[in-house]
Amino acid sequence: MIFALHIMLRFVPNIVPLPIINKKTMTRIGLLSDTHAFWDDKYLKYFENCDEIWHAGDIGSVEVARKLSAFRPFRAVYGNIDGQDIRRLYPQTNRFTVDGAEVLIKHIGGYPGNYDPSIRGSLLVKPPQLFISGHSHILKVKYDKTLDMLHINPGAAGISGFHKVRTLVRFCIDNGEFKDLEVIELADKL
Repeated sequence: MIFALHIMLRFVPNIVPLPIINKKTMTRIGLLSDTHAFWDDKYLKYFENCDEIWHAGDIGSVEVARKLSAFRPFRAVYGNIDGQDIRRLYPQTNRFTVDGAEVLIKHIGGYPGNYDPSIRGSLLVKPPQLFISGHSHILKVKYDKTLDMLHINPGAAGISGFHKVRTLVRFCIDNGEFKDLEVIELADKL
């Protein structure tokens, strides 16, 4: 339709066709991990402007997953504390592409220079642009120069574990690039 319109306009004097503009905007992501069945309404507050929510495992209950998936499109992996109810719903590893960026999520993944043996081979053979893991309850964002890959661990959003502060991460993916990364401190553990 637009192509036909450009052809028609070419024959009308003094009218220049407008360029075709791709109106797709970047994809806004809300990322969390290690909720361990703990629910906080602040998850929805901070993910209100996100297009998708991703969970890096240890969800802890189907109820937490249902609340998040009812709010926004939801991608998740199961973690080591998740029971069969969660494992039936979500994979151990999730590889997908969003807005031109290949993403890989696995709960137990390690860090650049010290990846877990269960995922190291996949990362070395076909590294994604973004690798997300949880498990450690330690918030960390690090670029792996060797694999040309960004690694994000969003820390822990729940109250179980040794961490002192509960955290979430927000960021945007725009044509394969990662932008506007924000770390959100929810509060000290209860």
